[in-house]
Amino acid sequence: MRIGVDAMGGDFAPEAVVKGALLAKKEFLAAEQIVLFGIKDQIVEQLAKQNANVNDFEIVHCTEVIGMGDHPAKAFSKKQDSSITVGFKWLAQNKIDGFASAGNTGAMLVGTMHMVKSISGIIRPAIAGYIPVLNDDKFNLLLDVGINPDCRPDVLYQYGILGSLYAKFVFNIENPRVGLLNIGEEEEKGNLVTKSTFELMKDNTDFNFAGNVEGNMLFSNDKADVIVCDGFVGNVILKEAEAFYHILKKRKITDPFFERFNFENYGGTPIIGVNAPVIIGHGVSNDKAIMNMILQTGTVISTNLCNRIKEAFS
Repeated sequence: MRIGVDAMGGDFAPEAVVKGALLAKKEFLAAEQIVLFGIKDQIVEQLAKQNANVNDFEIVHCTEVIGMGDHPAKAFSKKQDSSITVGFKWLAQNKIDGFASAGNTGAMLVGTMHMVKSISGIIRPAIAGYIPVLNDDKFNLLLDVGINPDCRPDVLYQYGILGSLYAKFVFNIENPRVGLLNIGEEEEKGNLVTKSTFELMKDNTDFNFAGNVEGNMLFSNDKADVIVCDGFVGNVILKEAEAFYHILKKRKITDPFFERFNFENYGGTPIIGVNAPVIIGHGVSNDKAIMNMILQTGTVISTNLCNRIKEAFS
């Protein structure tokens, strides 16, 4: 397994990325390799500060960096030797098995759609988020959480398939229950999109549809393991959850359940429905978050999720 990591991505790169890569390296087997893309001198300097062996990593020298404020499409096109662009080139050429970055999210999305592309048959890929479940050491999978703010019913239907496959092979749930986020549990509730989506989902044979799920059920898996919504609603939910976590921290309130809302514990968000594993990390990622971003990339690779989705849509 070869995991590509953008060493220049994130507000605290390359220091946080190198530290995170070193932490992840301790969790991997000898045959598993981390490939760092970025300005080699800066990467080597950070490794030296940690008294680490440079030979523990493969370093691909890149002369350019796509900054957080750069226009995603323009920067990806013009900066052909950036750590993100080169990383995607290697992924497209199968030189690495997956690619992760806490850098410019837009550029990561552009790279995914232009270099890796959607799996044949998938209308639009999705970004999934983890929602902690109360009184259980599990998560609900929420998708989409930002890539597609407007979704047609057929797109939401496919999210049900994608989420179900992810929950089955990554969460190890044999027959995941898929719920549709709505303003009521009753079939007739919702707007035009959710009503039409419900009609598509009910009695389907592609996944285990559990019906409508209300917002107060998000943190319980009594009804569903996967919750489907458009990217606009999903992103609002994700940001609101992050806000409550930071409010609790500021008020010095500690609780094991709410600590599970800390993004550092997951490190990144997978793009589901594309031809190769791509994980997008948070821009403010520290070394712990980077470590978990890399480990999550390894999990998606090892479960062979992309090929399983290809088989489902073939």
